[in-house]
Amino acid sequence: MVIMLTVLESLQLSTEYLEKKGIDSARMNAELLLADILNCGRLDLYLRFEQPLTDEEKSIYRDFISRRAKNEPLQYIIGNVEFFGMHFIVNENVLIPRQETEILVEKIIENNKNDSLRILDIGTGSGCIALSLAKNLPECSVTAIDISREALKVAWKNQKHHEIENCELKQFDIMSDDVSTLGKFDMIVSNPPYVPEDDYKGLQKEIVLHEPRIALTDDADGYKFYSRISNIAAKLLMAGGSLYFESGDGMAEKIGDVMKDHGLKNIKYHKDYLDISRVVEGQV
Repeated sequence: MVIMLTVLESLQLSTEYLEKKGIDSARMNAELLLADILNCGRLDLYLRFEQPLTDEEKSIYRDFISRRAKNEPLQYIIGNVEFFGMHFIVNENVLIPRQETEILVEKIIENNKNDSLRILDIGTGSGCIALSLAKNLPECSVTAIDISREALKVAWKNQKHHEIENCELKQFDIMSDDVSTLGKFDMIVSNPPYVPEDDYKGLQKEIVLHEPRIALTDDADGYKFYSRISNIAAKLLMAGGSLYFESGDGMAEKIGDVMKDHGLKNIKYHKDYLDISRVVEGQV
């Protein structure tokens, strides 16, 4: 006997299941996963409540819901996320782009409209920062580096998808490789791993279980990459060049001090929508 399930019935059953598994915003998760399968907007589901699901749609939806119940992030399940008005492919080899990182991109674009700059993105991951800058600052050339070859494969897919030509991707270890081989830039931007090692295990289960540890924590006090990048900024930047960091909550002032200790000046702090200092800017 074939059991027919409508969109509404499927959503109700899936929401109840996710709630029992302790998933926050269970109904929204159920809706977003089904909307992806049906290739429609989440709100469009409300116009299709009586539509029956095909056997294939039911099978895919069961798999999606099962994965979400095991704390796999929704973005990895559907395989993409929106960032700065662009859709980026993501998987477990890259950090999921966060909304707060858009403040970093927004501030750089705001400060450098119509400029022709050479920009270096350190720790590019999915390429969300580098490719957003390259698209919105078409006169600029962007070099994006990451230690992870698997992360760079994702960034390359995103570059190809968005047909962006003014960005170069390179595998590079900023902690040990010879930075003189990278050349000189007008700007460095980085959202480095900044979760202190002691705080890492306290993160949400879905983050610890699925997002790449190397992109989250420096396995130290949270400031290791800020210090390293600030230390080599003078070698990488042209005179008067700028360095932009994303900051973790409550870390901005110390990041500014680290930058000053390495000779950077004109330190500025930019807040996000929650009034948290999210971006730290300085110059060599």
